[in-house]
Amino acid sequence: MRKNITFGQGAEALFGTLDENLHFLETVFEVRLSLAENNLVIEGSDTHVGIIERLIVDYDQVRREGIPFSNSDLKSAIRIISEDSSLRLRDCFPSGRSRICGRKAVTPRGLNQRRYLDAIEKFDMVFGIGPAGTGKTYLAVAMAVAGLLSKQFNRIVLARPAVEAGERLGFLPGSLQEKVDPYLRPLYDALYDMLDVEKVDRYLERGTIEIAPIAFMRGRTLNESFVILDEAQNTTSEQMKMFLTRMGFNSKAVITGDITQIDLPAGRVSGLVEARSVVSSVEGIEFVHFNEKDVVRHPLVQRIVRAYDGFASPKAAPEPSAESSPAAMPPPRSSQIASS
Repeated sequence: MRKNITFGQGAEALFGTLDENLHFLETVFEVRLSLAENNLVIEGSDTHVGIIERLIVDYDQVRREGIPFSNSDLKSAIRIISEDSSLRLRDCFPSGRSRICGRKAVTPRGLNQRRYLDAIEKFDMVFGIGPAGTGKTYLAVAMAVAGLLSKQFNRIVLARPAVEAGERLGFLPGSLQEKVDPYLRPLYDALYDMLDVEKVDRYLERGTIEIAPIAFMRGRTLNESFVILDEAQNTTSEQMKMFLTRMGFNSKAVITGDITQIDLPAGRVSGLVEARSVVSSVEGIEFVHFNEKDVVRHPLVQRIVRAYDGFASPKAAPEPSAESSPAAMPPPRSSQIASS
């Protein structure tokens, strides 16, 4: 289908600097766009041509209403509409609003990120499951910082299993905290991005922000806390159950992980995979699943994730994975010793 649309004064800002948004629209909706004075020529499927036409009309309305948004916000809204064509541009800004998280304003960059942030606001426990680079941990830390600064919570507790990613680092020097800090570095990075270094260090010193391996959670009750469990795919069944039962009054928990990157020893069941089957129907718990379209790192990362998914799926079909079945049991310890 080919359609010629006349746009009014001011609508050209929709196209971006050097028509960067036109190229973005062409990529997202698989259409061809060309400009001629005050006319935009659209070539593509009937559905996508209709969406582009509606975007131009909606953009003019949003602009007239004086709703503030950046070009990044606009691209995020376009991406959301590409995933749910029933949405109007006007709908994406109130629900996909920027949230002030310390010195950062966080805006969802896709439909699943929007669902994730909305779920964290609405539910006391949220699971974010998906590939690397989809913003699971970063957005959870952002919401935790926002809750702490608004005094909704008294502290932030960040936990992560101390599991090596397929390599043995051997003996690590230093105190216990210095030994586990390398595993927790991604959580520090997110905090330092949201808050001034001095403020983060002060919070850490006072215990207002606590970063620790999941093993340190046993026996505790976390009241008035925003608790995040990162890299949850590397928890065991016992660790996951222990963590999920730490919640106290006026607390919120977010569990994030990527079930395609499990670093547990062969035969061990991932606590995240098991929890997905056990607690998915429990009232008050919400699951949000991300995919390669939600990756917000370098564009290559999205293509790499897609390539690995395509490479792994034919192999996974003949027999179920050990991680996907709670019934799977590790081999007897004695047989392992005997074989060695």
